Amino acid sequence: MLAKVLTSAVMGIDAYIIQVEVDINKGLPTFNIVGLPDTSVRESRDRVMSAIKNSELTFPTKRITVNMAPANVKKEGSSFDLAIALGLLAAHGQVRTDKLKDYIFLGELALDGAIRQVRGVLSIALALRQENIKGIMVPEQNKTEAGVIEDLKVYPVTHLRQVVDFLNDDKELPKFEFDLQEAFERNCHYEIDFSDVKGQMFAKRALEVAAAGGHNVLLIGSPGSGKTMLAKRLPTILPDMSIEESIETTKIHSVSGNLNGWSLVATRPFRSPHHTISDVALIGGGTYPKPGEVSLSHNGVLFLDELPEFHRNVLEVLRQPLEDGVVTISRALTSLTYPAKFMMVAAMNPCPCGYHGDNKQECICSLFKIQKYLSKVSGPLLDRIDIHVEVPRLKFNEMTTDTLAESSATVRDRVNQARTIQQERFQKEKHTYCNAHMQPKHLKKYCQLTGESQELLKNAINKLNLSARAYDRILKVARTISDLDNQPQIQSQHIAEALQYRSLDKNLFA
Repeated sequence: MLAKVLTSAVMGIDAYIIQVEVDINKGLPTFNIVGLPDTSVRESRDRVMSAIKNSELTFPTKRITVNMAPANVKKEGSSFDLAIALGLLAAHGQVRTDKLKDYIFLGELALDGAIRQVRGVLSIALALRQENIKGIMVPEQNKTEAGVIEDLKVYPVTHLRQVVDFLNDDKELPKFEFDLQEAFERNCHYEIDFSDVKGQMFAKRALEVAAAGGHNVLLIGSPGSGKTMLAKRLPTILPDMSIEESIETTKIHSVSGNLNGWSLVATRPFRSPHHTISDVALIGGGTYPKPGEVSLSHNGVLFLDELPEFHRNVLEVLRQPLEDGVVTISRALTSLTYPAKFMMVAAMNPCPCGYHGDNKQECICSLFKIQKYLSKVSGPLLDRIDIHVEVPRLKFNEMTTDTLAESSATVRDRVNQARTIQQERFQKEKHTYCNAHMQPKHLKKYCQLTGESQELLKNAINKLNLSARAYDRILKVARTISDLDNQPQIQSQHIAEALQYRSLDKNLFA
């Protein structure tokens, strides 16, 4: 007898429907799975066999063939166990087949028949909105993830026997109800705040400008000056996250298995990989490609601490996502594209010992060592960082002051106002949402200079010998500063402030 069951799999971050066909015939007892299964799928034979027997059901001792269509796409993971088990039971006559076509079944089976959580449920739920499917049966641990999608009936299940009884009309299966708006509001709060940072007014202002325009930032300072503390609080002043952005971000984390019990990622992601990370782990990939750190930072912040300590080939792969906002991974069988629209914040010491230019501790590095240390970061990568800002050591009175600094909410209100101006400006432009995304054609159109500001910029370019890309970056940052001031035209003070955020161009560490 032949039975068909629907399940789903994820390729990249997008899902597609898989039809599991189970055929049971007379012959020597065998259990074969075809349709390009990987090792984890082939191993489901033993899990399915034990789960059926331990659920007080009968495992057929006949010739069993399981086909997973489409057969030309590689199948990986353990999420097909439940569908295979139900198809086998239906083909053997232990499960009614009239309901099977109405549902998608996902879940890994334990040997006792319990159903364990799987990855990528949100991507699958999103794909099912376009299909004529009544509902989806998912492990109990994945119910909130699937419930994010409105107008989709989600049935959480905990055991194989529970699903069999429902399909045979022996028991009812309660539908899971999820309040998306309530979950979003509950999870959209940060545990840290910008007011935690004492002093560092110049660096705080630089981060506010960066958040307002979506600019990349490089923080330069001696150890203990507060670079990491500032970077961790940058997401708290970024524009409020929309539900659409939240679902898109959650989708990536779902595929990667990084939700950690959260139903929805409602705050801006902050990822801080160690400097020993490989280029594959940073950019994504592998035998079966998975999103890397740059994609997990999508709609948030990627923080690279001790920037010169990263391997050069690791830093160079950042060029494409910084420019395009996506990562394309090509393999022999397929080519996948992951979103990677993030703000990059990097931190570094001014020299190997960390105290060059420090007013308290003497630097022991030679000029050659300092230049060699700075040269570890390539010029093309530095040109893609709009803002270079010094973070000096705090003074004693700054550390002990009781004066409260501005909260993240106060700064975020100004950032939101500046972003609103940019959204109105770029509403007719494709793939341009903030000043940092402007192309050269946009600079001429939207970055109008006064005579005084143009003369100031000309003198700075000639004196500092800036590259054409650095010139573009200065214009973008100045445009953001003018948006924060609610000025339609870039004034000389906006150019002057933007020039202050190009520390490395001014050879301060030579």
